[in-house]
Amino acid sequence: MHSIRIDRAKRLAHEPHLGHNRFHPDIAPIVEVGEGEEVALETRDALDGQIKPGTTVADFPSLDAGAIHPLTGPVFVKGAAPGDILEIEFTDIIAQSVAFSMIMPGLGFLRDVMTEPFLAHWQIRDGWATSAEIPGVRIPGGPFMGVSGVAPSATKLAEWTAREQRVIDRGGLAFPPDTAGAVPTGPCGLAGLRTIPPRENGGNFDVKQLTKGAKLFLPVFKEGGLFSTGDGHFAQGDGEVCVTAVEMGATAVVRFKVHKGLVNRRKFTAPVFSRTSYFIDPRYAAPERFLGVMGMPINREGEIESENLTLACRNAVLNMMELLQERGFSRPQAYVICSVAVDLRISNVVDVPNFVVSALLPEAIFGGD
Repeated sequence: MHSIRIDRAKRLAHEPHLGHNRFHPDIAPIVEVGEGEEVALETRDALDGQIKPGTTVADFPSLDAGAIHPLTGPVFVKGAAPGDILEIEFTDIIAQSVAFSMIMPGLGFLRDVMTEPFLAHWQIRDGWATSAEIPGVRIPGGPFMGVSGVAPSATKLAEWTAREQRVIDRGGLAFPPDTAGAVPTGPCGLAGLRTIPPRENGGNFDVKQLTKGAKLFLPVFKEGGLFSTGDGHFAQGDGEVCVTAVEMGATAVVRFKVHKGLVNRRKFTAPVFSRTSYFIDPRYAAPERFLGVMGMPINREGEIESENLTLACRNAVLNMMELLQERGFSRPQAYVICSVAVDLRISNVVDVPNFVVSALLPEAIFGGD
């Protein structure tokens, strides 16, 4: 088996020949593989090893935010060319034994109301994650990679940079190219795309169904595809609302297949994924015992914001946090529980004016089977 081995005691900047934290077409591949060959990619956690067992919220101001999402790769896949679809099969995802979740002020779905930092350290053992900072809770494992992507072409690099700048110009939140913490340095660091948002080439989509056995299909923009991965998650709720899951270093084992010319036969370029088995133990994918709460697009003044799915989603999360606080959890603990264990479901988008989003909490996280 091919492999890319890293030293997790070192930051990516000290091993820049083994990975990157920006997407750019000129980042050179590390290894070359053929169709059907497996490659094992050792990866760092999403914050590049900056959160250690002794880290506290007092250390947050010194974190290097520009170093987020150290990726291992790229991998050059023989035969992959622009216009093809690259199939990536995750044949194994192996978790490290420690992880973290955090609330970082200024980020997350409820960043306007959750403004205090919080940090939970997780221990991973026997398929569960537990944390002294959130006692009485255990999270079942479903390891997956939060970030998986291929390189953009030079044309797409310019196009996507420009459209994200337009978001900023309209007052939205996006992260433009920035050399602070960038790997590699030089032109790729200066112009490379940040890894925070997903795009047509893949990236940070945080789809928790991409566990062992899943297949991911991405359009190829550069010769060889140039695949990279990182940001391992031991577990996550659909939504990842506080901006972190159970964040861990991991080893992803993948193999590839090339679908020639498929991009040209499709009317869209969005990532596709599939699987033929449960993505997690079905007891947790479709829990027998759960607590659910609904959110509707009704604002704090009691007025309807018709068909506002984001507001419905926001209310579902806030309502679930209130229910968790009734059980004795603090507001930050409740927010993290929602991020790592609560699934957001779009219950309806037709019953105007009040669309419904439901938040679903599996009772198994509080112990028992």
